Amino acid sequence: MQEAEQTYIEGTVSAVVYQNQENGYTVLRLDVGDGAAITVVGCMPGVAPGEGISVQGAWMRHASYGEQFKAEAVERRLPAGTKAIYDYLSSGAVCGIGAAIARRMVEEFGEDALRVLEEHPEQLTKIKGITRKRALAIGENFRLQMGMRRLLEFLGEHEVPLQLAMPLYRKFGDRALEAIRGNPYLLVDEELGVAFSDADQLALSMGMEGDDPQRVEAALLFELTHNLDNGHTFLPRRKLIPATAQLIGVEDEALEDALETLLERGEVIQESVAGEEAVYLHDLCEAEQYVAWRITEMARGELTVPRGLDRLIDRLQADQGITYAPQQRQAVMLAAQRQVMLLTGGPGTGKTTSLRGVLALFEELGLETALAAPTGRAAKRLGELCGAEGYTIHRLLETQYDPHSGRLVFAHDEEDPLKADAVIVDETSMVDIVLMRGLLSALRPDCRLILVGDPDQLPSVGAGNLFSDLIRSGVVPMVRLTEIFRQAAESAIVRNAHGVNRGELPDLKDREHDFFFLRRKDPARAAETIVELIQTRLPNNMGIPADQIQVLSPTRKRVAGTASLNRAIQEAVNPPSPDRPERRFGEYVFRQGDRVMQVRNNYDVVWKDGLTSGMGIFNGDIGRIIRVDNREQTLTVDFEGRQVEYTPDMLVELEPAYAITVHKAQGSEYRAVVLSVSEGPSVLLTRGVLYTAITRARELLILVGDEEVVAAMTANDRQQRRYSGLRWRLVQMAE
Repeated sequence: MQEAEQTYIEGTVSAVVYQNQENGYTVLRLDVGDGAAITVVGCMPGVAPGEGISVQGAWMRHASYGEQFKAEAVERRLPAGTKAIYDYLSSGAVCGIGAAIARRMVEEFGEDALRVLEEHPEQLTKIKGITRKRALAIGENFRLQMGMRRLLEFLGEHEVPLQLAMPLYRKFGDRALEAIRGNPYLLVDEELGVAFSDADQLALSMGMEGDDPQRVEAALLFELTHNLDNGHTFLPRRKLIPATAQLIGVEDEALEDALETLLERGEVIQESVAGEEAVYLHDLCEAEQYVAWRITEMARGELTVPRGLDRLIDRLQADQGITYAPQQRQAVMLAAQRQVMLLTGGPGTGKTTSLRGVLALFEELGLETALAAPTGRAAKRLGELCGAEGYTIHRLLETQYDPHSGRLVFAHDEEDPLKADAVIVDETSMVDIVLMRGLLSALRPDCRLILVGDPDQLPSVGAGNLFSDLIRSGVVPMVRLTEIFRQAAESAIVRNAHGVNRGELPDLKDREHDFFFLRRKDPARAAETIVELIQTRLPNNMGIPADQIQVLSPTRKRVAGTASLNRAIQEAVNPPSPDRPERRFGEYVFRQGDRVMQVRNNYDVVWKDGLTSGMGIFNGDIGRIIRVDNREQTLTVDFEGRQVEYTPDMLVELEPAYAITVHKAQGSEYRAVVLSVSEGPSVLLTRGVLYTAITRARELLILVGDEEVVAAMTANDRQQRRYSGLRWRLVQMAE
């Protein structure tokens, strides 16, 4: 598609060609005078023939449907004059009114027909065949429609994207406009995706004073919520106040007063934690308290050790045809003795063998064991390694979306716990405090829990420092695997991963194994080489198809960042073609066959897997576009068997995934990884990022870029501090 300059057009709707009731996407014919009509597309929920509209946007040429006008801003006017009113009512725009009733209404009420419909629907009983009950129902439907219209007018007037109209209406119903007028900061919601600065600008444009308590309270809540994305479960009061003051430019006194009000209402909680006056969002404080209490209780309990445990483990070894190393045997024995334990270790240290031993032990003891991990890929890998089905934690708990509270809920909790006698969780470093709270609340009091992970990988994307806090507290029994086994030690990937973890520069000259470095000082040349590797060199020379290669980069931006690499790789491996329909959305072109990633948790989206279905696609899930329907304006993405249909308002949740950041790759393993090591901010060029990237590769790792960047990453052991009270709480409760 090719876009033209912004243009302003007005006219009367002559026909609605297509309208999606879920997202408001509309294709209509607009009469612009002198017998001329144009095709207009855009978000125009409920628009009907006879309406006058003004649209601002750009001309586009669609590959299948020719020239269209894409409306980005819309101003709607109710029909004026009896003919236009009749056209509007007879079009079916108002439920319960057809052509015959529309004619009688215009004959009875003339140009007042719409006013009567909204303000005095009982007068419709003057028309033969309309009872009072039917008249009131028609009037109610029209008022709801007018509510959507006024919401759209409000959004357009304040330059808020019209695409928010349907999500707002789904969330607040016919009270949407009233709710936003009453509190513009309701727009700052994960589901709606409006930046605080935009909502703040809207509030100020509506006449809100800079020190209005509603504004100040909203800013404090935003600061706490925003910092969940930085991993903090709380913020020290000494930091929260000045940070919020800088955000909205108000005096500390107003912020102190607003914080006290929030504390009184229970929306936030303040506790003294490890010498800090810690301010929490209510749910985060409750989650941290619960996790600390439940883990401490589980850690205290010692189980009845099976008689002849040593002989039993000897038999398990014989059945598996192996001999456990001392640390592996210790892990299996500890799993028999304690209700909760941690199992840690880097690549090649035998975590999988240990897990198989624990699983075999539990089977021998007659325990029903559930295998789980934070991501779909990690769950699938865990299941394959252990010879049993693996579940994501969300799927294990049966994630649901509560439309009343707008929150994530789980079907399994204290009242309906899991049937499992034991749960093994892999990649625990990725689990945040809220998800762990959900898991623990779903375990029966006597259920065993094995938490497995690599503490040297990057911490969870969500709030908390769970796995590290559990380890450093010393409260939970733990086995740390340190021996690198001979077969694993033959892998340069494994050797270099452990070396980087110790601060040693990886061997960039070894070209005989599974770890290679291609020196490209110029970032642009590095990007070209990465594309060549994906397009031809690895598929042709090493037999690794492009769909089994994952490109990683520490950063999204710059020449060799994921944004630029995605465009280049897409052009190389999935170029435009008449048999591959595509859809442009913002800065992206989504094309049939593209690899894409979900970048936001969506708990209420429905997926289908053959005859089964479920809910929830989560941040980091990777799939492939299998269908682009430009007529229906939908994309269908296959997430390893789960198929999801994306409507236009959902596309903000998708990004290309030929290249992804190292943070997004956590919990996943790929046959081959190509890592971009070029310029970037020092906060992202760290040892932890490099270590995590190396350990994502199963068979082959290729670093492309500058050896000085590799050296800088190896030397940079900077770890961003996370404010978390879990470790402190565990220690306090254990005393």
